[in-house]
Amino acid sequence: MSDQEGADESAEEPTSEKLVELAKRRGYFFQSSGAYGGVGGFYTFGPQGAALKGNVEDAWRDRFALAEGNMEIDAPTIMPEPVFEASGHLEGFDDMLVECPECGESHRADHVVEDETEYEDAESLPIPEVEDVIAEYELVCPNCGAGLAGQAVDSFNLMFATNIGPGDSDPGYLRPETAQGIFVEFPRLKEYARNQLPFGVTQIGRAYRNEISPRRSIIRTREFTQAELEYFIDPEADEPDLSSVEDVEVTLYPASEQNDEDGEAFETTIGEAVEEDIITDQWVAYFLGVAKPWYESVGVDMDRFRYRQHLAGERAHYASDCWDAEALIDGSEESQDSEQRKSAEPSSGYWIEMAGFAHRGNYDLSKHAEHSGDRFTIFRQYDEPKTVERATVDPDMSYLGPEFGGNAQAVVQTLEDLAARDRSAFDGDTVEIEIEGETHEIPVGKTGFSVEEQTEAGEHVTPHVVEPSFGVDRTVYTVLHHAYREDEVADEERTFLELEPEVAPTFVGVFPLQSDDELESEAEGIAAALREAGLSVTYDDSGNIGRRYRRQDEVGTPFCVTVDYESIEQEDGGVTVRERDSTDQKRLPIDDLPETLSAIRAGDLEFEEL
Repeated sequence: MSDQEGADESAEEPTSEKLVELAKRRGYFFQSSGAYGGVGGFYTFGPQGAALKGNVEDAWRDRFALAEGNMEIDAPTIMPEPVFEASGHLEGFDDMLVECPECGESHRADHVVEDETEYEDAESLPIPEVEDVIAEYELVCPNCGAGLAGQAVDSFNLMFATNIGPGDSDPGYLRPETAQGIFVEFPRLKEYARNQLPFGVTQIGRAYRNEISPRRSIIRTREFTQAELEYFIDPEADEPDLSSVEDVEVTLYPASEQNDEDGEAFETTIGEAVEEDIITDQWVAYFLGVAKPWYESVGVDMDRFRYRQHLAGERAHYASDCWDAEALIDGSEESQDSEQRKSAEPSSGYWIEMAGFAHRGNYDLSKHAEHSGDRFTIFRQYDEPKTVERATVDPDMSYLGPEFGGNAQAVVQTLEDLAARDRSAFDGDTVEIEIEGETHEIPVGKTGFSVEEQTEAGEHVTPHVVEPSFGVDRTVYTVLHHAYREDEVADEERTFLELEPEVAPTFVGVFPLQSDDELESEAEGIAAALREAGLSVTYDDSGNIGRRYRRQDEVGTPFCVTVDYESIEQEDGGVTVRERDSTDQKRLPIDDLPETLSAIRAGDLEFEEL
């Protein structure tokens, strides 16, 4: 029964290809619809992968919903077209597509440029410039090698369209992010928060993007899971308490370093980064400080982890600041020189985005208020009532109706906005407004413009939004990749996943030493007791004990319990408990197993202390 000893500490660096093969063979993830040839960009999480993914989601929920006191919702994945008109996704949610003239394969034009040139941020380039780069470098189709110079680069909207209902149905779309499901429900969600800022709303769910060229297994897919937090704040009154995160050490790669030829990432603390104005938004800094130890707790290697600031061309126009959590795949930070660290895909590895942390301002709520007519504000009460002058309009609809027809309400809204913004526009005999690109003059007397003194107890404020948005699938991939190990034990090569007990799909395997009714009965009873204690357990009586250990090592099971004849022949003869990483074994009393292993999983006890 004695197992492996003398594990080689210097395990070979894994490759993505090895991980993908293991994932398919051991039930972590594999391409969907394989019986029909598979379909690009869609993956099924098998028994091990679904459990790992669920554990990562639970860990995220514990930290970002429960520990932060935020609420959680579950919104539909299909939403009507007006939602995405308001959010800007119909017009601006595009990637650049170039089609091969020979094989007809479609490719992300910016990826073709980034993979074959020194350009690191081709996504931010205008389409004509991307076409020029393809021609200048004589870039070719990655599929067949045909030249792409002279081929048109087009915008391709990434949303999946559908119809809601039969007959003259309403157009709808599969959501490209979970965030809009939170934003559109803000008028009701603020009531659940008792109209008090700040408050946060989380959601874990599927999102869909019709990627031009999905690649790298579950890193870039057409259906994926997001875990997002939308944190609503009063921009003038709410500040985060940074005391709990100011000492968190982080590796930062700000835009200034990326733009510097000799720039590179550096280590600092959250507090120092805020003090030195490297992270300009304190709320973003707070969530970066919260997320870093969380990533470490689920098994992301901190030597292959960094926060990278968005360059000006990457950042959404409404975002005041944005940082990505990135993980290095197929390489180590030490193996790269400064130039490779700046590259999107260095020869010794490549960085993948796992999460984005952005201050989105009031863009989303303002857009939905504008398009829906509902109120996306919160009432901020003054300490004392104030007497203020307010410019208002009370338009003569008997004039506006015949004059503007169906646009009359839009004219009213425009006049109200103008009065609030620039009352001097009403000083003359007429006021000039623009509707649908056309300029109109309206007699001021027909607008009902006036300035009045009003006593107000408060004002309506459109909250700003801070958004940590996590890609669950990419986090799962990173956890698996960073956990992959190869070593040699007892002159035999071994592959194992050094997964954290908190997220491992199975926490303990239970084995009878060999086929024997008494041993099997005792082992099954122990497995049942451990399950009753809330632990995830697998029971295995197939093959020799060494082979069973190898199977559990390869799926990342932290502990194995073996029942032998001493377990049943002696009074509380105990069982052998084997730890995955070191392969060390200890003899423990059977009655103590549930409590002891539960304490280890909770982090209250170390195996070495037994």
